[in-house]
Amino acid sequence: MSSTRRLRPLKVPDGARAPEVLPELRRALDGDGPALLPIPEGDPAAVETAGALGADEPLDPAEDSPLDPTALVIATSGSTGRPKGVLLSAAALRASARATHHHLGGPGRWLLAMPAHHIAGIQVLIRSLLAGRPAHAVDSTAGFRPEVFADAAEEVLSVPDRHYTALVPTQLGRLLAPESDPRGLRALRAFDAVLVGGSAIAPSLLDSARQAGVNVVTTYGMSETAGGCVYDGTPLPGVEVHVETPSPGAISLSGPTLARGYRRSGGGSTAFADGWFRTGDLGEWRDGLLDVLGRTDDLIVTGGVNVAPAVVERALSGHPLVREVCVLGGPDPEWGQAVLAAVVPEGEAPPLEELRAAVRERAGAVCVPKRFAVLDELPRRGPGKPDRTALLGMFAERGENELSTGLPTGSDEPMREDDPHGLSR
Repeated sequence: MSSTRRLRPLKVPDGARAPEVLPELRRALDGDGPALLPIPEGDPAAVETAGALGADEPLDPAEDSPLDPTALVIATSGSTGRPKGVLLSAAALRASARATHHHLGGPGRWLLAMPAHHIAGIQVLIRSLLAGRPAHAVDSTAGFRPEVFADAAEEVLSVPDRHYTALVPTQLGRLLAPESDPRGLRALRAFDAVLVGGSAIAPSLLDSARQAGVNVVTTYGMSETAGGCVYDGTPLPGVEVHVETPSPGAISLSGPTLARGYRRSGGGSTAFADGWFRTGDLGEWRDGLLDVLGRTDDLIVTGGVNVAPAVVERALSGHPLVREVCVLGGPDPEWGQAVLAAVVPEGEAPPLEELRAAVRERAGAVCVPKRFAVLDELPRRGPGKPDRTALLGMFAERGENELSTGLPTGSDEPMREDDPHGLSR
């Protein structure tokens, strides 16, 4: 293999047309074609990102190997906002797909329900290729709709086999909502496994899904690990997890699914070292299972005390009137940072005193949010992740003098903010 293999953009169609890229994807996995940089078709911003990552230019010698060619370069901004290209070899992608099938009980038919230019989506296509089954995809041109998911699922489930799909928590929540097409829930129950990842899933949503008879498998991973590599808190075969002490501590991952590094990093990335990837996430072991508590960058230091947003989110999501929640830290002149909470209610807005009491009881007084915002939807980025930057900007617009109060000045009602962002972006 020449050291001048090129990186070529792979324009991935949205929705039901996504499987059109399978022939090129197969060539990349077999090492017969160029390395591919998946980007959404028709997105000018994605074309700009591709240019920044050296699309249509040769791979550097350290970015490829004749024994294990780089198959994909996945664009990711991580927590920095600057585009990075994750170099994934064919072996890493295959190892991830095979480990997933091993964990789930064998190969089967997959239904793609998320964008295939993200690692979680393109892995659904790779698993289909390795399983030797046709790939099926949900038509998402008008956004994620439960009735459209049900139509696609019924087609996949009509063929005897094992059946799988992968969702982000928001999609799962919409399928479980009482007002949704009941066929969506019936379809979910029929899948042998429903992988859920991309962002933390609220314990209440996970409990609701499992009580409804859905075999939800929670996943943890990222582009740098070729997708999910820890399922239901257990590392996939060959994957190693290290959590720094004292607990909770920073999480590092290693194993056969690990990426080579970043495109054009010049070996300067500190995230990859000695066969390990420093995730930037915070976690701890609970009863032998990995519990991920969010980004180390998102840790809130209020009055000199460390508060993990996930701990507060779990306390709030236990309230029956809370559908989704995102907790973050904002500047505070007295405490350094204040705990802020954006809540999406299940119907009517929950009383704020009940929310404060829930956090105080389950996480301690220091974790009680100083301010709440009640939203119709959380703003999102990437595959369903809450956009913390957008939320922090929303809180900042209210002015720093409000950050120490639970309600806007002069109001007896929680803040409401209509937000158009969602999975249809």
